[in-house]
Amino acid sequence: MENLFEKDFLSLGRQADDIRQKMWGRKTFFVRNLHLNYTNICVSKCRFCAFAKDEGDDGSYLYEVDQMVRYVDEKAPDAREIHIVGGLHPDKPFKFYTDAVSALKTAYPEKTIKAFSAVEIDYFSRISNLSVAEVLKSLKKAGLEMMPGGGAEIFDPEVRNVICPEKIPAERWIEIHKTAHSLGILTNATMLYGHIEKDEHKMRHLETLRALQKETGGILAFIPLSFHPENTFLSHIPASTGVEDLKTIAVSRIVLDNVPHIKAYWVMLGEKTAQVALRFGADDLDGTIVKENITHAAGAKSSEGLTVTQMADFARSAGLVAVERDALYNEIKVYG
Repeated sequence: MENLFEKDFLSLGRQADDIRQKMWGRKTFFVRNLHLNYTNICVSKCRFCAFAKDEGDDGSYLYEVDQMVRYVDEKAPDAREIHIVGGLHPDKPFKFYTDAVSALKTAYPEKTIKAFSAVEIDYFSRISNLSVAEVLKSLKKAGLEMMPGGGAEIFDPEVRNVICPEKIPAERWIEIHKTAHSLGILTNATMLYGHIEKDEHKMRHLETLRALQKETGGILAFIPLSFHPENTFLSHIPASTGVEDLKTIAVSRIVLDNVPHIKAYWVMLGEKTAQVALRFGADDLDGTIVKENITHAAGAKSSEGLTVTQMADFARSAGLVAVERDALYNEIKVYG
């Protein structure tokens, strides 16, 4: 496939918006969700991460299972989706994670549990001496229904070896997502851009995801993630521009025309750019989130959470119709 990033910016936007409208008309989706970052204590030291701490560091924390349940009750009892990701804790056994999922699903059976990136699943496999399939089956039995798409970063090994040499290779990420799809667990997928990658690296990343989706059909949404350099080893790199953000959204929609949804993740893009992205191919604003920790540790200036009213206003002022959804994109309410 040609390098679409070399094409005219506005032409890409029009092409992506046409695809979006053919797929979803004027609908813009969002969900009432809660991010539960259960610990920032992590054995991995990804160089671009500003969130991770060592045990005993100032600001390090861990939520035990009962604290997780209480956190959901206190922060977002009306959330339809609980989005759970965290650090790779050095001491907690795999049972801790199945217990957490089970407790949350028991306490909130109406909420979808979307939990654990491929990096976490790989870690659970290693600490438990179970296969990835066995790990996922255990989590599914406990109440896991979806997986987020984190840990993909950029698939190219040369870039990956610089920004996150400690993380699982791209092949392992793909293997884990394929396994999840084979077990009926839908996933999201991501791409981290705006650091040292080049346009050809982004194109290959998108083409790899397109091939995965063609094989399994298990990717529900794709989220381009704009890198935030503050408090990382790449703090000397300027943040991505609005043009780069919007072009990446547009190219993602064009290449991944077999993936249902493209998210404009307002936490990383900022609210205003995310709103414009709705006319550059994105059809989803993610959710209300309530409190986001990982990106804000890297200097994000966006809000920590948004209200349903704000989400609906974003869509309306872009000439679109806001649709509140659940985690699986079943429509709940239309805000005309």
